[in-house]
Amino acid sequence: MSLASAPVVHAAEVQLAANGPVVELDIYETIELEPDTATVSAGVTTDAATAVEALRANSVEMQRVVERIKALGVDAKDIQTTGINLSPRYDYDSASQRPVFRGYQASNRVAVKLRKIERTGEVLDALVAAGATDIGGPAFSKDDDSDAREAARTRAMQRARERALRYAALAGYGDIRLLSISESVIAGGPMPVMEMSGKAADAIAAAPPVQPGMISTGVSISVKYQMVKGGA
Repeated sequence: MSLASAPVVHAAEVQLAANGPVVELDIYETIELEPDTATVSAGVTTDAATAVEALRANSVEMQRVVERIKALGVDAKDIQTTGINLSPRYDYDSASQRPVFRGYQASNRVAVKLRKIERTGEVLDALVAAGATDIGGPAFSKDDDSDAREAARTRAMQRARERALRYAALAGYGDIRLLSISESVIAGGPMPVMEMSGKAADAIAAAPPVQPGMISTGVSISVKYQMVKGGA
């Protein structure tokens, strides 16, 4: 997943009244960590003359893909259908200058969470061999990044206080008093590194090499301090 599209969780905000000059800061802190899960997607697309034939053929092909995923040791709870689509298919006839009905196209797609990321390339290769016509991912993540987020939170607060103290000193004040704090938790990592469909997927001859690299998690805090002359 990327930082721009990751979900944001907002913490409760508490404010105190200020009776002196204040400094407001936005601090973002990230921690890099090794991923331990990978999410890939696999889909099947089929064409047929009728809607019923297209959907039935697609269901047979998709079931073969799902059974292959399970045979690789992936639990059913880590396999999730993300989209089923059935739509008419048209071609444009240049002679008559109008669309010509050609039948129906059905597609089905699942997301697969892999808890053994070293097998990601093997799984992608197996999915194509089982009949998947388009492949997406992998997207790497950490199953539990709470410790890393806590470390990021601690660093962010330390940076915020140090910076606020510097501003206070520059303005001729000796200390600061915390007035308010709010937090947004943002999880992020590298974008999916591969997406193939149709003939591109057919080009896989062996398990593709996959490098998980590092991902990041972090917090963004907004803090407000009052500048004070003496001790806080």
